[in-house]
Amino acid sequence: MVVFVVNCGSSSIKYQLINMEGEIVMAKGLIERIGMEGSLLKHTPAGKDTVTVEADIPDHKVGIQMVIEALTNSEYGVIGSMKGIDAVGHRIVHGGERFTDSVLITSDVLKGIEACSEIAPLHNPPNVLGIRACTELMQDVPQVAVFDTAFHQTIPRVAFLYGLPYESYVKYGLRRYGFHGTSHKYVAQKAAEMMGEHTSDLRIITCHLGNGASITAIKYGKSVDTSMGYTPLEGLIMGTRSGEIDPAIIPFLMEKENMTAQEVDNYLNKQSGILGISGVSSDFRDLEEAANSGDERSQLAIDIFAYKVKKYIGSYVAAMGGVDAIVFTAGLGENSPFMRDKICNGLEYLGTRIDPVLNAVRRKAREISIRRARVKIFVIPTNEELVIAQDTYRICRGITKL
Repeated sequence: MVVFVVNCGSSSIKYQLINMEGEIVMAKGLIERIGMEGSLLKHTPAGKDTVTVEADIPDHKVGIQMVIEALTNSEYGVIGSMKGIDAVGHRIVHGGERFTDSVLITSDVLKGIEACSEIAPLHNPPNVLGIRACTELMQDVPQVAVFDTAFHQTIPRVAFLYGLPYESYVKYGLRRYGFHGTSHKYVAQKAAEMMGEHTSDLRIITCHLGNGASITAIKYGKSVDTSMGYTPLEGLIMGTRSGEIDPAIIPFLMEKENMTAQEVDNYLNKQSGILGISGVSSDFRDLEEAANSGDERSQLAIDIFAYKVKKYIGSYVAAMGGVDAIVFTAGLGENSPFMRDKICNGLEYLGTRIDPVLNAVRRKAREISIRRARVKIFVIPTNEELVIAQDTYRICRGITKL
């Protein structure tokens, strides 16, 4: 089975075409700046150079059509025609409480995804656009929705409820949902494989550290707590997001700065976090360079981030009654030996320590803790697209035509 994995953002489309016999990536690519000037497609067939196509891409339907044309192109395509696509897997950010697993997309499911747009206004609407575009262009091809939130549906009420009147949960679904679920699930499974164990026998803390960042406590194969909440704004300080703050700060800002609700939302999501603290950048590579040149605020931003991650790790050790492995993944987690070392410095009481030689690794799965450490530390590149493809295959392989 060949699965077309689609991840639609508000102005972008990331994609991969994966042959599930051997889980081989046949091609991957990215469309940028949909509906804006300078829109383009970057398409990379397996084993070949990237092809860049500049074109007017006014909407997601045109974008998906361009991707299909690239996949079937006589020069740099990888399939003969659109009939070479057996199923489509979509990354959907928010599934609310309704969707506890990946699911075949029907008109009713699509309505459910649209209903979650109220709590994920930046993410679910473009996800829906991708589904509709694929439906128009590939009418007979089954499509599967894979939810970022689904993996976290095992979190118990003691961990997901907020200290608000219970009616706010019943009426509006105000609770912790968590995100990056496919990433946390994938790297936990890979860590267990590297340990020669099964996730059902392990307590694992997974650290998805990028511009968006979250940490998850996975006890015996199930997510039992995670740092992001009702939206991806809660939890760790991030690239441009504030992370957890005193809620009273919001009305204070609205009064003192004469801000509207939308302006406060923008302030917390796009002007805060590492960027807001440092005043330099939301990119840790820039911060490390600035800190090494003596910039105190950049160093402060680095110190705050490492402290917050360390604090979450400690709290999740307590929540699970111990830990067997800690995993670093995503852009920063996979590529910054410096940050991994800074976070783990002081966690020796858990029974682990980073090996500085092994830690000098980027974008490669490796154990980086010292030999015979009781608690293992891993770097594992995430592969959310593969998880989406695997779930799509699992759900669609029973369909007769496939």
